Amino acid sequence: MAENLLLVEDEQTLRESLKRVFVREGYEVDTVADAEAALKTIAERSYDLILTDIMLPGIDGIELLKKIKEISPDQLIIVMTAFASLETAIDALRGGAYDYIIKPVIHEEVKRIVKNAFRERALRSENQILKKQIEERYNFEQIIGESPAITSLIAEVKKIADSKSNVIILGETGTGKELFARAIHYNSSRRDCPFIPINCSAIPENLLESEFFGYVRGAFSGAFQNKRGLFEEADGGTLFLDEIGDLGAQLQAKLLRVIDDREIRPLGSVQSRKVDIRFITATNRDIDSAVSEGSFREDLFYRINVVRFVLPPLRDRVEDIIVLAEHFMHKFAHQIGKHVEGYDDDVKKVLLSYRWPGNVRELQNIIERAVLLADAPLVTISHLPEGIRAVNSFRVKEVVKMLSIEDYTKEFILTYQGKYNEQRLADFLGITRKSLWEKRKKWGIPRH
Repeated sequence: MAENLLLVEDEQTLRESLKRVFVREGYEVDTVADAEAALKTIAERSYDLILTDIMLPGIDGIELLKKIKEISPDQLIIVMTAFASLETAIDALRGGAYDYIIKPVIHEEVKRIVKNAFRERALRSENQILKKQIEERYNFEQIIGESPAITSLIAEVKKIADSKSNVIILGETGTGKELFARAIHYNSSRRDCPFIPINCSAIPENLLESEFFGYVRGAFSGAFQNKRGLFEEADGGTLFLDEIGDLGAQLQAKLLRVIDDREIRPLGSVQSRKVDIRFITATNRDIDSAVSEGSFREDLFYRINVVRFVLPPLRDRVEDIIVLAEHFMHKFAHQIGKHVEGYDDDVKKVLLSYRWPGNVRELQNIIERAVLLADAPLVTISHLPEGIRAVNSFRVKEVVKMLSIEDYTKEFILTYQGKYNEQRLADFLGITRKSLWEKRKKWGIPRH
């Protein structure tokens, strides 16, 4: 559908000339000669854009602009004036005009300004839609779970979401730390400002400082132009530092200074800049032990540990496993366009008995795979990875034999050590690779 314009111009020749120009450009155009007629027309029909002269009989263009904005604050308006005075232009822009055109009107110029106005309006509309989608995506109601562990955690997080306090989120890999961080940001007064996530373990330490602080041209070899750092990008918003426990000692000291002074200095610059940032950090490490051992600064820990949340592993919220699995099933079935509507009983038994070393992320990946492989409305055990099926089968067999935990672990290692690598084997047992090595040594089990 073509965009429609209302042209308000008392000079008939110009009015008709501009109408012909816009019609040739593919717009629908209505014209009126004064502000009273414009207001009457606007009451009966909405317009994508209104182009009005400033000097009109009766109510002038500035007053018309104010009246239209009272009725429709988002209305796109461009004004024309024969008086090339800065004061007239400023009055129009202050009144909410998108732009102004100086008479005599040049057709190419007015076409360009109108096209720019429509382009900006489209971008603004897309941004609003995207913003709404993001806010809905990270609404607390979108965090799936019915277990007491997760519902009580959500209730606590809601209380602090709109505060200025720094937050640290602890939990195993895959428990949803970034999801909670985003929920905190998008449910705070900072929601209209940036949320900048960075994984401290994913970027080499020698590059992290320039990523954090940015740099000016000539700061080092290869710095051919100025670059804004992540601290500056996050100004007014939230910086999410994932795997904060992997941050080196030098950067810990510099981060502490930023938190204390609320200012940054790009590499190679002699000027500092004030920043307003809320810090949300996360780690899957034992941060308290790192502080005790001296590998993580105690003073920095106190700054980031103002509000602390510990996300429970999936194995400790068994009530949520099937709820999450069904959520992911419907999500991926919709995305892929498949008719998959449930799981058979054997699948549910396997999902409930598995330890989920990769937590919610692992569950999500496994369900996505199952939906892709499913060739019927029900997901069956054949659609699950062989490793999960094998572990579950082993557990059922050994429970019947009433093995002790030690005997169970020994039998499991002997049964599957040739089939899975060391890390996967340790994950299945819920232990570290070091513990797996110690158990092999204790029982004299050679490594295959």
